[in-house]
Amino acid sequence: MARRFYNRIRTGVAGWSYEDWYGVLYPDPKPSGFDPLPFLASYIDLIEINSSFYGPPKSGHAERWLERVADHPEFRFTAKLWRRFTHERGEAWTRDEAAAVKDGLAPLAEGDRLDALLVQFPWSFRNDEAGRDWLADVRAEFAELPLVVEVRHESWNDPAFYDWLATEGVGFVNIDQPLFSRSIKPSARATSRVGYVRVHGRNYKDWFRKGAGRDARYDYLYTRPELESWAERAKEVARDEDVDTVDVVFNNHYKAQAVVNALEFRKVLGEPHVEAPPTLMAAYPRELRGFGVEVQDAA
Repeated sequence: MARRFYNRIRTGVAGWSYEDWYGVLYPDPKPSGFDPLPFLASYIDLIEINSSFYGPPKSGHAERWLERVADHPEFRFTAKLWRRFTHERGEAWTRDEAAAVKDGLAPLAEGDRLDALLVQFPWSFRNDEAGRDWLADVRAEFAELPLVVEVRHESWNDPAFYDWLATEGVGFVNIDQPLFSRSIKPSARATSRVGYVRVHGRNYKDWFRKGAGRDARYDYLYTRPELESWAERAKEVARDEDVDTVDVVFNNHYKAQAVVNALEFRKVLGEPHVEAPPTLMAAYPRELRGFGVEVQDAA
């Protein structure tokens, strides 16, 4: 099934390898030879690679990702930068560590499949001299790649910061997250050719709860009004004449809720014909049909 790049907005999800997606999105038991990556690429425009946050892609991995989506020429990837450059800031990185990231992602970039390299900082990363210096060094290190920066602390909501991003050609990531003390708020801002939106869910109960696991934090299903507000922001970013692409990534991955919301989001954007796999429709019939998403014809 061919996918379309609708109104210059690509809609996707963060990651594709989750055990709790089997029986909800992917078939369970898994058929012989089943590959979740091209399966998912049949329904969405974009996947944000999560594994690159935990370490650079190993030799051959990116080439195989490209081979697996070869039948979907409009499909794109983004990738999270290794946490060594965003969360492990106790000492400077090495030349070999930076080279490993660049080498691992090179096939995606050279194949024109890498929309952005996501530099995601935690809430603890502040707009102070040390933070600005670290970010400038990251920018200089990966200057040849299309960077977008996600910051979660309100101190970065600063005109000087946005001006620096625009001057450097670095994209700003507009995020949806549970809003606590000094959390950066939703926005519709573009500072580079790539507009970027990440929606993490609004699970206030577990977002900052000590001991809450990954699944608990990202267990959230967006409502129609919530999706409509983000669709308006995405359209606003897309209307910027300096923006070529707007990538919208759903990160509320638990039980494939990200995929549900991604398909619903495409309908909210106005795409006339959106299909869901039968397994997902069976798991979320009221939600998907309520948005006008159709079940894929088994034939």
